[in-house]
Amino acid sequence: MSHYLEFFRQFRTTFETTGAIAPSSRFLAAHMAGPMKQHQGPKKVLEIGPGTGAVTREIVKQIRPGDQLDLVELNDKFVEILHQRFDTEQGFREIKLQTAIHNCPLQDYGAGEEYDYIVSGLPLNNFPTELVSDIFKAYFRLLKPGGVLSYFEYMYVRPVRKVVSRGEENQRIREIDQIMVDYTRQFRIRRNWVWCNLPPAWVQHLQKEKSSSPALEQTASQNQS
Repeated sequence: MSHYLEFFRQFRTTFETTGAIAPSSRFLAAHMAGPMKQHQGPKKVLEIGPGTGAVTREIVKQIRPGDQLDLVELNDKFVEILHQRFDTEQGFREIKLQTAIHNCPLQDYGAGEEYDYIVSGLPLNNFPTELVSDIFKAYFRLLKPGGVLSYFEYMYVRPVRKVVSRGEENQRIREIDQIMVDYTRQFRIRRNWVWCNLPPAWVQHLQKEKSSSPALEQTASQNQS
């Protein structure tokens, strides 16, 4: 309960980067961590925007000896909570030595290697268009060829906001929608509908092509213009 209360406090004070009124449900978290369940051999996992660790709890269950888990979180209070969880909670504590928490924006995170799985909880609909474009470029830069990106978005938020918003806000939403549609059309391998969440959400799973991708380069070029 303390995690829920802190999450709500952060939502009130940092809505743009928190983006939700409550942590993800266990149903949403299970779908976010789902692609890595069948992985064979050591894997590298990156979670972006873990918040208080609702999805992290499901990822932790999938970490095996030889795996690596990195967490990138901008909010200082959430970082403090995550450190506490890895210090005190049994499942978290067992993989603490395989885990690193990075307190920085994704754009400033310079990983030396690529990841098999990226799980993102960033509230993309709240961000400026250019930042959303930069974040997707970072996702695919950090993924290994064949790696999977899993992220969620609340159902029908953008379609509704495209109808009710006006002026610059309407233009921003439409541009973000186009960026995300471009990527999902080319790289989506699955979408989960999660009704047991506040609010209900889709989980999108995108896979980076195993060889160099002209389509990916074209998407990046289009989103720069």
